[in-house]
Amino acid sequence: MTDTGPQQPAPGGTALLIIDMINDMDFSEGGEMLAHATAATDAIERLRDQAARRGVPIVYVNDNYGQWHSERSRIIEYCTRPGSRGRDLIRRIAPAEDDYFVIKPQFSGFYSTNLPVLLPKLGVSRLILTGLAADMCVLFTAADAHMRDYELWVPADAVASTEQQRADWALDIMAKAMGAEIRRTTELSVDDWVSAAGGADA
Repeated sequence: MTDTGPQQPAPGGTALLIIDMINDMDFSEGGEMLAHATAATDAIERLRDQAARRGVPIVYVNDNYGQWHSERSRIIEYCTRPGSRGRDLIRRIAPAEDDYFVIKPQFSGFYSTNLPVLLPKLGVSRLILTGLAADMCVLFTAADAHMRDYELWVPADAVASTEQQRADWALDIMAKAMGAEIRRTTELSVDDWVSAAGGADA
């Protein structure tokens, strides 16, 4: 992530995080994950469009897939290589030029990344978490966000796991232990979430 200088405070103190959706699905349960991720992509695209219209920062938080010298374009190129299961999905969900892109080495988006620096700089205190996997990287990121006092919305239709039961389990933990809102994108919009924050910038 490059320093783009002073930022306008995020509307409603909100940022949209898209976790590990730039993904080649090159693992044993990748086929199962792809099916669930494809269903979640409709909801994520809806949120991304709403966030862009409202001026809400969009932050992709993504594994490096062992590409330790890499950055956004090289990770996208790697994950869309011929034979990649996830290449068609990535073409739908790829970041725009002005979206933020944070590379993470572990499950949590906060662990050894610049996310803890970026979010305060953007005036963010509330997060919309989406992506993969609900019971791994989304859950770990939510836990770290909760410990840092971020308010959370984890739309149930915008996250996915290899099995729906695992996603439901993770959503239940985030709702009960972290106070996360988990209503679907058909029940709550980015505008609703931003407006609920109150204040002049909402």
